[in-house]
Amino acid sequence: MRFVLLLSLAAGALFAADKTEKGFTALFNGKDLTGWTKAKENEDAFQVKDGAIVANGKRCHLYYTGPFKGKAPNFKNFELKVDVMTKPVSNGGIYFHTAYQETNWPEKGFEVQVNNTHGDWKKTGGLYNVQDNKEAFRDNEWFTEHIVVQGKHVQVFVGGKKVSDWNQPDDWQGPKGNPGRVIGAGPTFALQAHDPGSTIMYKNIRVKVLKD
Repeated sequence: MRFVLLLSLAAGALFAADKTEKGFTALFNGKDLTGWTKAKENEDAFQVKDGAIVANGKRCHLYYTGPFKGKAPNFKNFELKVDVMTKPVSNGGIYFHTAYQETNWPEKGFEVQVNNTHGDWKKTGGLYNVQDNKEAFRDNEWFTEHIVVQGKHVQVFVGGKKVSDWNQPDDWQGPKGNPGRVIGAGPTFALQAHDPGSTIMYKNIRVKVLKD
C-alpha cells in the first residue's frame, strides 16, 4: 500500500512540474507574471502561488503582452495548452485572438469556457456564446485545456477529449452582443478572473505557432 502511495505521489509531482513539449514555448515562468499585464481593475484578483496563476476576485483579465521569440505576440494559427484546476462553483475562461483593454469583459476574441460546477450552464471547453458545451468535468483536479486554431477552424480538447469543433462561416459577424468574437480580432491570449466566489488555477501555459 505504501509503495502504491509513493508511486502516486511521484506521478503527481511529475504532472505538476512544468514540462514543455517539443515545439512548444512556455508563456508563464511559474514564478511571477513576467510577460503578462493585468487589466486596470481589481488587479489583486491575480496572484502567483505554488507555480500557478491563481484567479480569485472581482472581474479582471490578465493578458499576455510579452515578446514571443523577440517580437510582439501575434498568435494567429496556434496550439495553446494550459493546465487548469477549478475549485467548486467557479467560473473562468481562456481568451484567444483578443487584445489588451483596461476594463470590462474583453471585446475582441473568443472565450474558451472554464466552468465545471458554477451556475452558468455553459461548461468547460465550449466556445462561449458560439459553440457552448453542457458537459461538466471535475473540480479539484488538474486537466489540460488544449486549443487549436488553424485558419477559421477552432478545436478545443479537454483532457484529450474533443469538446468543440467549429468553423467560422464566411458571413460570420459574431454572436449577438459579441461582434468582436471573430477570427483575427486580436493578437494574443488572456485569462479571466470572473468573481470573488470563483477560484481557478492556471499553469504550464505553452504555445506552438502553426504555419498559415
